[in-house]
Amino acid sequence: MFKKMKLLKSAAVIATLFTSVLTSNTAIADSTEPTSEINANAVTQESDASKAKLMAKLAKIEFFSAEFSQKIFDETGNELQQGSGLLSVSKPNLVNWQTTLPDESLIVSDGSNLWFYDPFVEQVSVYSLANAIANTPILLITSNDEKLWRDYNVSQLADNRYLISANNDNARVKSLELTFAEDINNVELSAFNILDATGQLSVITLSNHNEKPDTSLFTFTVPEGVYLDDQRLSLIHI
Repeated sequence: MFKKMKLLKSAAVIATLFTSVLTSNTAIADSTEPTSEINANAVTQESDASKAKLMAKLAKIEFFSAEFSQKIFDETGNELQQGSGLLSVSKPNLVNWQTTLPDESLIVSDGSNLWFYDPFVEQVSVYSLANAIANTPILLITSNDEKLWRDYNVSQLADNRYLISANNDNARVKSLELTFAEDINNVELSAFNILDATGQLSVITLSNHNEKPDTSLFTFTVPEGVYLDDQRLSLIHI
């Protein structure tokens, strides 16, 4: 049950942490302060440039549907769990994340709400999407809203790899890394990694990309007899 919840949580909670910290030598603070300011400005400009490139790349992805495989590792590199299922995304703000192995679970964003369904415990939790996005930057790939990106920094690791980092030091997850397939004729997300504040790493690989997902995937109705935990007036803390 614990391992199963690890899969569900890592799929849903993807907050990020600012990873570049500029430090100065206090003994020579007067002489290094201008250099620190220059370095800070350079880092900001580089982040802004990388963010613009990533946003332009994501703008070309209006939708996708793919199979995913997931591996979760602890802070020492030991594998905790494997999973697989289907991921469908459509703009704006529509997501269907269905885990089929090792156990079934479902996450649906309908554009206004974020639904979590665990058939094993017969419970549905629902959150306001506006609150969820603040703690779940993977939803940035579903949105064209530039305002949402103001709370994040971006660094380009390679031609097709980007690291998204949050300005909030209290973020629950340290980094979200996006990898795109090397195809000059098509922009395709091929993988993403999630590193949380405990050191747990989730590695998600996408394959067998399909056509535009059916709109019915982005609606959710609470099954009869299932307990509803309505958190739409609360912040998401999963």
